[in-house]
Amino acid sequence: MKIKPALLTLLALLTGPTFAAETKPAQPGGKLPGNVAISLVKVADDLVDPVSVAAPNDGTGRIFVVERPGVIQIIKDGKKTKRPFLDLKDKTISSFLELGMFSMAFHPDFKSNGKVYVAYADLWFNGATMVTEFTVSKGNPDRLDPESAKVIMQIDFPYCNHHGGQIAFGPDGYLYIGVGDGGWEGDVINAGQDLHTWLGKMLRIDVNKSSADRAYDIPKDNPFITPLQQMTLFGVSEEAFSKVRPKAKPEIWSYGLRNPWTFSFDSKTGDMYIADIGQNHWEEINMQPASSKGGENYGWKFMCGSHPFPMIVKKNPDGTETAVDPENYPKVGVQPIAEYSHVDQGICVINLGIYRGTEYPELEGTYFSADWGSGKVWGMKQVDGKWQMQELLDLADGIRPTGSGTGPDGAIYLTHATANYGGPVDPYTSERGALWKIVPTQKVGKDAVTAPVAAK
Repeated sequence: MKIKPALLTLLALLTGPTFAAETKPAQPGGKLPGNVAISLVKVADDLVDPVSVAAPNDGTGRIFVVERPGVIQIIKDGKKTKRPFLDLKDKTISSFLELGMFSMAFHPDFKSNGKVYVAYADLWFNGATMVTEFTVSKGNPDRLDPESAKVIMQIDFPYCNHHGGQIAFGPDGYLYIGVGDGGWEGDVINAGQDLHTWLGKMLRIDVNKSSADRAYDIPKDNPFITPLQQMTLFGVSEEAFSKVRPKAKPEIWSYGLRNPWTFSFDSKTGDMYIADIGQNHWEEINMQPASSKGGENYGWKFMCGSHPFPMIVKKNPDGTETAVDPENYPKVGVQPIAEYSHVDQGICVINLGIYRGTEYPELEGTYFSADWGSGKVWGMKQVDGKWQMQELLDLADGIRPTGSGTGPDGAIYLTHATANYGGPVDPYTSERGALWKIVPTQKVGKDAVTAPVAAK
């Protein structure tokens, strides 16, 4: 059955705000002020499929790296410690690239309470994402006590891909959880726009409290909490009815996401940046300002970037085919701040974060992102109120950015791994990955090892 344009427009109005056609997302090709030039300096290697980085503000200077097979390694003074912080290989399923241990987050009061949160695909629950709380061992600050494990949330998935997996504490002290649309392709279960499921969403929970049926509490200002109330049918405005969602999951903070594998907060402003991995044609980066009250619809699966989903195929005079936007398509949801094409830029966007450290003032306020497929690294800034997106690095083959994190000094770290679709199944047989630090090129030390870049 074909959906008529009028029906599509109605669906757009029902599922979220439209955005102005004249405001377009930034694309590669822009120019940052200040002639920014960066290099990746190696911090540590011999890492097995590293995918995420975290660091507590506890004065130790330790950097923690999440390895996809289910291990968290500690980097001290550029060296991996002999024993890992946590080893959950026996509970983590990682036989497929988009499964494994995803990320970790230190409690804002970690220095006093020793609590750490870990998100991983659980082997015994068919790859469900477990968000689990651990506490540091009383006798060893470099070890998590496995007996302290407390499952905070279990998120079940119908398929083995698009799980998202990033977790992070926001400036409000709540835990944010990026959840993919459940997998396969094209959001076949329509999860992105369905407020009855956690899939395709950004969740927000309070881990400092619990309720009778949850190991956490729901922040009272989450946007989709609908208190129980007496039903009134007449005398209620259409606008009021449009806001009634009695079956919406109260954990939802925003929706319309495809696969938010990575996201981060600006430590200065509190703004949130979400790198949402796209379908076949476009990648997108969304920004939620700190002033937001939540409830944003980022458009999937009506939109992928600022473009409609699905795109249509146009036959060219030479017999080739090109995917193009259909005419007069409805624009649904919040516009991304940036997007790029699969044609020549990459296939899998990775959030790196915004620099707020003191060591490199020339990087202040620059937002960085990368692509797992192409190895490109971009910087973004607003210039005269308009986002500019400039390519800063084109990494050599084999350097595939997989994740990131910020150090206690504000430095931005990037992980790379050789993980690939189709195998090998055992990541321990693959070439090892590494941990890198973004450094202005003019400040790279004489003996530093830098990531190779592609030949021009």
